[in-house]
Amino acid sequence: MKAEQVKERLRGGLIPAAPVMFEGGGALHESAHESYLDYLTSQSIAGVAVWAHTGRGLHLFPDIARRVIQDWRQALGDRVLIAGVGPSRQDILKQDPTSATLAIASLAAEDGADALLVYPPVWLKSHEQRDRQIVEYHMCIAELGLPLVLFYLYEAAGGISYDPVVLSDLLSLPNVIGIKVATLDSVMTYQDIARRVEQSYPDKLVITGEDRFLGYSLMRGAHAALIGMGAVCTDLQVQLINAHFSGDAQRFLSLSNMIDRLAEVLFVQPMEGYIGRILVALAHLEIIPTDATNDPFGPQLSISEIEEIRSVVNSLTLTSVS
Repeated sequence: MKAEQVKERLRGGLIPAAPVMFEGGGALHESAHESYLDYLTSQSIAGVAVWAHTGRGLHLFPDIARRVIQDWRQALGDRVLIAGVGPSRQDILKQDPTSATLAIASLAAEDGADALLVYPPVWLKSHEQRDRQIVEYHMCIAELGLPLVLFYLYEAAGGISYDPVVLSDLLSLPNVIGIKVATLDSVMTYQDIARRVEQSYPDKLVITGEDRFLGYSLMRGAHAALIGMGAVCTDLQVQLINAHFSGDAQRFLSLSNMIDRLAEVLFVQPMEGYIGRILVALAHLEIIPTDATNDPFGPQLSISEIEEIRSVVNSLTLTSVS
């Protein structure tokens, strides 16, 4: 799929970052995986992102990673498949992160990815030639030929704050189709990036990764949403995006309030627990079994946390039906 085709298929759409379901021992939970494939592909989504943070992309064993992307490629049909690419912690320690990223990106291309979401190169944060190295890193990945989505991620989650010159250099790369912006609580940063893209790179997509202010981020210039929250209560978020782009303000405000309630129980401290919280919500909706809510890389959730998630999901389900 060519870059322009990918871009147009994403425009106005929701791209959930798909979680991976594990058994207690860390193996892929087969029945949950199959059930979740059925659930998400039944939704009106523009595509799916695999190997993103929600899908524990930098932690997956190679056999599970390949299985995940191959199954999603088969299940999605002609919808867009985006693969997150970057080195594991071990690759960074071996001081060969670029080669590791190119290797995983090549596998993604081989397994049918339509585009790559490039994790920020955090190992370059203190490099004496940081800015030049960041651009060269993305240029190396761009040489593979797949459309690229840049990833502006807040630093506490493992991102890098690209300065305006670096951001311009990255957005100018020919096969960069857009930028995912996930700042968590820095509305100013989101506004500044969205404005810069609107004014200087109108052919590029602003893709919101702002689960905690999804509605506002759409109002403030996002053309699509690639978010972990999209993995659960997916239809409500599709409706929110559709209401925004169709100009149905009353419906948009009502849905935005509902989705904010969901975000406010999923994306709380410790933030790394959001993946486990999404899994709990999916189990409560009987999309996956309860024994598939194990996130081996995240914190243990408290009973009160789980109950609050269930309560909010119940209220959203009742409201959306009424």
